[in-house]
Parts: sequence; structure tokens; C-alpha cells
Amino acid sequence: MRTEWLRDYDSLLPWLTRRQRLVVLYAVAVSALILVYSVLYNYGMRTFEGDNHSLFRSFQTVVETMTTTGYGADSPWESPIMNFYMVFMQLSGILIGLATLRVLIIPLFERAPLDLSDRLTAKDDHVVIAEYRRDTGVLLDELERLSIDYVLIESDADEAKRLSDDGYQVIHGDPERGDELDRAMIDDASMLVTDAGDDNASVALTARRQNPDLEIVALTDEPDQEPALREVGVDRVLSPHALIGRRLGQKANAWVDTPHPDDAAVGDIRLREMLVRRNSPMAGVRLGDTAVADHPELMLVAAWLDGELRLPPDPAEYVTPNSVLLVAGPREAIDDVQAQAAGVRPPRRHSNVVVAGMGAGGHAALDALSEEVTATTIDVEDRANVDVVGDVKEAETFESADLEEASGLIVTVDDDSSSLLAVAVARTLTDDIDILARVNDTEKTPSAFDAGGDYVLSVQRVSARLLAREIRDEDVLTPVNQLRLVRVPASEFAGRSLGDVRNRGETGYAFVGVQRLDEVLTADDTRIEESDRLVVAGTDETVREFERELA
Repeated sequence: MRTEWLRDYDSLLPWLTRRQRLVVLYAVAVSALILVYSVLYNYGMRTFEGDNHSLFRSFQTVVETMTTTGYGADSPWESPIMNFYMVFMQLSGILIGLATLRVLIIPLFERAPLDLSDRLTAKDDHVVIAEYRRDTGVLLDELERLSIDYVLIESDADEAKRLSDDGYQVIHGDPERGDELDRAMIDDASMLVTDAGDDNASVALTARRQNPDLEIVALTDEPDQEPALREVGVDRVLSPHALIGRRLGQKANAWVDTPHPDDAAVGDIRLREMLVRRNSPMAGVRLGDTAVADHPELMLVAAWLDGELRLPPDPAEYVTPNSVLLVAGPREAIDDVQAQAAGVRPPRRHSNVVVAGMGAGGHAALDALSEEVTATTIDVEDRANVDVVGDVKEAETFESADLEEASGLIVTVDDDSSSLLAVAVARTLTDDIDILARVNDTEKTPSAFDAGGDYVLSVQRVSARLLAREIRDEDVLTPVNQLRLVRVPASEFAGRSLGDVRNRGETGYAFVGVQRLDEVLTADDTRIEESDRLVVAGTDETVREFERELA
């Protein structure tokens, strides 16, 4: 447990790190000591030497003495007391100089301080991360982007120093040890996230003893460990591979279950998904600069970027090759954009999907698929629910699974090299297929697109975003097929322009247009009238919330 004086120390200047607070307190202490010495010296000179000079003169002499730079006109001194006092100041000056060298000067030339916890800012109600076995920088960047206060305990000394040097709140240590958790201020934390593999249970038990009120979240690649982890006090268990596999299955489902684009309509306005393929000129372009955003009759309602739904989307964000744009507008205008922009098309209806890799991710993807879809599974081992046993890096394996008859392929193998090769092999067999793939390393995502993937999710990136949203108790796995169009009374917004209403800064739904009689108006300068109805796009949950606000 941390002592009370350490708590008080951390509460001083909380926006500074411990080291910065130490420097400030050290400077204040030395300044106070010099001031006391100056007053005593001034008194001694008047009392014992008969020299009644100013306090500023005394201050100068004290500084000269303590810095060993020499003396002014006061030297030599006649009285024994003043000579002893000068010797005392000289010795204390040497000690202070040595302390300054150790505390301030030497660390400036070291690669990192001896104790990385000196770099931590004051913490309260923060998150302690006990190891993170994926791309740590991706997670910490996501936490800082969302202003989530954290301390990461990293067991690798070199990695801890590197992250600390880069400005992250990191200490080096073993998260199974109570004193390391204490350095991370576990007593003041609100949550512990542990991604320590088989040590998750030990970390959770140690942390629970130190802070019984702590909420504990565990990440594991083995979903079967969930009952045991809950038994030792873990509140939530996340399996990134299973969650991403489920996301891939949900994504395939969204393309399957989405009704015909013309069915999602209000008047002349249609809501349609447009898949941006790897060869599209829209890939790598800002959302605000796309043909959709520039079209006077179309509105970009939402976008699925890097596995996350943006509703409404930020025009400054870039379109990635696996993006799905949700566009509202007249059918003819949407068809016109799809015809002009190569590599942009509505996702197809799947009836037969091949799932390659039947680990935790593959099983999750299989479970998420609609009952309307026929699934053929592949794995290198003969296990439950495996239809074809073979190596996904070989064309014969896909041929045995009748890949050419399938409309979709979900790749969830554990090794990135195997995953990339499986995508490439599948693409050589047929170009008329949607390939949804998982990679572990974020940097491999572009390679997966180059190999022929249409929709790629990175375990590192999605895990970081998933965990960040889990910390904030937000849902990150909202399927696209929940989006719908509704019409609501516009009387509350009467007299305002449609553009003004669209710019309210709300998230979770978007204002598509104004229905007036049999016509839907989408221009920003449209003035809303009392008898109009607003056309709103959003998820089931956000639309219901909006309707409750108007009630």
C-alpha cells in the first residue's frame, strides 16, 4: 500500500510528473536554504564583525561561498563564530552540489531515469494496464486520443524505457508483484486491464487484494479460459480473436441481410451501402473530397472505416480500401457515382461462404453467419466443424472447398504470412469473390489489400479500439445492417435550415433531408416548415433515442 505522504506528494502539482515535481521541490528547498543562510550571515556580520552591510550583500557572499566561486571584500573574518559559519556553508555547498549533480544533472544525460515511475503524472480514477501483448503503441495512442488516464506495467525493461522516452505513462516491472502494482497507484485506480497470458489469474488476484473495488478486464486468446478467470474475480473477459472473427461474420451478414437497396427508401431517397474496393480511386482520399461528398444530390450518411462505424463521418478522415460508405440520395444519382468511380459497388448477397481457419476466430465467424448462408470450413487440423482438412496456402485446399462456387471467403488463420498467402491463392482462383481477412500486425493491413483482400481487420488496431471503448463502456461492435431510415415530425426545427440542423454536432444519427408532400429536399439551404417531416438515418438504438427526445 502506498503511504499517506506519497499520496500527498502525488497531489502536489498533479499536472507534472513525479520527476518534475521533485525538481520543483528541490529548487524551492535550495532557495529557502540560501535565504536562511543570507539572513544568518547578515546578522553575524553585524553582531560579530561590526560590519553593518545590506542583506543583498550578504546574499551575494552566501552564493559565492556555496558555489565556491570566491569571496568579495568581506574576507577574511576576525571572529571564530563567523569563520566556523563560513566553513559550515562551504561544506553544505559541496553537499548540495553533489545532490544537484545526482538529482538534476546526471539524469539529463542518461537514456532513462532509474525509476520510470518518476515520470508518471499524478493519477486518480485511472486504468492500470498489466502487460499488453499486442501493439502497445496503438493502444496507448488510442487511450490518449480519448483522454483516458492510464499506467502501463511493461515487463520488458528496454521496451518500457523506449515507451517512457516516447512520452507514454509506463513503468517497468512484474505485474504479478504487489509492489509493482503499488507503483502504478493501483489503490487510486478504477480499472485493471490484464493481458498477461497465463498470468492473468495471478495478476487479477494480486490486484484484487490491494483494491477490492477494482473493476478487472482480462484479454485472452483462449475463450475457454473465461469461466476460470471469472472465478478469480475478473469482471469482463475479452477474446480479440473471437471478437474480430465475429465482426467478420457480422460484416458478411450485413451484406447478406441488408435488403435490396431500393427497399431502404423514403420517397425518392434510397439508403445504400457502397463498398470501396482496393482498386478504387476513392481509396486514400478524404471523405470530404470523394465523389459522394461532392455530389449535389447525395449525402454521405455514415462510413465503416477500419472496422468501426462513423455516424456521421468526419470529412477529414481518409477512405481506406475496406471502407463501406452508406449513401443517401436518389437511385439514379447513386448509380451514377458507382458507374463513375471504379472499384465502388454495392456489396453482393452471399449464399455460400468459405471460412478458412477454425480457431477461436473461425468459430466465432461461423456462429455469426446467417442461417441463410451455406458455410464450408477449412483447417489444417481435423477438428469439430471442419469440412476440409488442408493447408490454406495451397490451391488444392480451396478447390476441395469449392471456392469458385462461393461468393465470400473469411480468412482467420493465426499466422500473418499464411493469411496473406491464403488471400493471394484464393484471388488467383477466382476474382469474383469477396475476401474478408484478419491480420495480427497492423502494418500487414496494406499487404492484405495488395494480396487481394476486400475487407481486412487488424487484431492490434481493433483490439486497441475495442479495449478503449470497453474502458469507456461504449459499444464498438455495431453492425452496419442496423442502419435504417425513418421519418419524424419536423415541427421542433421549423424555421431553421436543414444545414443548421445537420451541424448540431450530434453523433449516432444523421439528417438526410426534409420530406415535403411527395418530395424529399436535401439541400442545406432548405428552410424547414411546420408541416414537414425530417428523414433521419441511424442505428435502431440511436433513432429510438432521437424519437424519444422529440416526444
